[in-house]
Amino acid sequence: MNIFLKTALGGLIAASVLAPPTAWAQTKPLTIGLAVANLNADFFNQIKQSVEAAAKTKGITVITVDAQGDGAKQVAQVEQLIGRKVDALIYIPAGATAAGVPVKAAKAAGIPVVAVDRNPPDAPGDTFIATDSVAAARTLGEHLIKLTGGKGSVAVIQGQLGTTPELDRDQGFTEALAKTPALKVVAKLPSTAWGQSEGFAIGQGMLKRDPTITVFFGRADALALGAAQAVKVAGLDHKVIVVGFDGDVAGLKAVKSGVLEATMTQRTQAMGRLSLDSALDLIAGKKVPPVQLQAAALTTKGNVDQYIVEHP
Repeated sequence: MNIFLKTALGGLIAASVLAPPTAWAQTKPLTIGLAVANLNADFFNQIKQSVEAAAKTKGITVITVDAQGDGAKQVAQVEQLIGRKVDALIYIPAGATAAGVPVKAAKAAGIPVVAVDRNPPDAPGDTFIATDSVAAARTLGEHLIKLTGGKGSVAVIQGQLGTTPELDRDQGFTEALAKTPALKVVAKLPSTAWGQSEGFAIGQGMLKRDPTITVFFGRADALALGAAQAVKVAGLDHKVIVVGFDGDVAGLKAVKSGVLEATMTQRTQAMGRLSLDSALDLIAGKKVPPVQLQAAALTTKGNVDQYIVEHP
């Protein structure tokens, strides 16, 4: 054998023996599992689009599954992702019930978990990425105090009880209104899926019981849009201010048209990119903060155009 070929071959063999297993593992294309709560919601769709777009630029495969609001279905979907040996899981829980089960299963399989928007209290993700909903809802409440002069009757259409966004938005909004006793919550009922049809039905019921309501806070833009429709068909003799939360496409357009007085725009595109980057850092064994909260922007007719043109 040619001495140069023999030397080169010997070097390759030595390198293969001496190289640590991780050196070979790093050449394997990565696959990320993305378990989404419900793609019917624009908020979750924007995160999905952002994760997939960022992954494409890095040559990473993303397997997306949609629970369609069904917690049991999501548990089964995550089990399938684990069976496909994904390298990390980006997880948006479909609800509060059994939300910790997928996290526990993924961690038992050695798969790092990035929890987004909702963090199971009994089994938190390796990192949690969400809007600082306490601060955002407080800001929204303070804006309502200015709009109403600190007086009025508020109806709140809640999101899913027990979920992180609902708990945090309730805390922040309650803190704001505590400063103005004359602007008080007179009705408060939960939805099951944060949907517009629920907002309409709940809003109608509230107005029938108390037609003196002057403010509606839908804990998601879809809920607020439903409430706005309920106000429209009620034929009231006074103005009712309706505000939402999310800054999804329909919500932003409603703010521009005046159907909604305001919303809080979440940084969904940035959250999607941060979710992927955090998953990659966890795979690489890097330290990632346990909680990564993002600011939301109070959005009114005066500044809504910028978010319609380019969502943050």
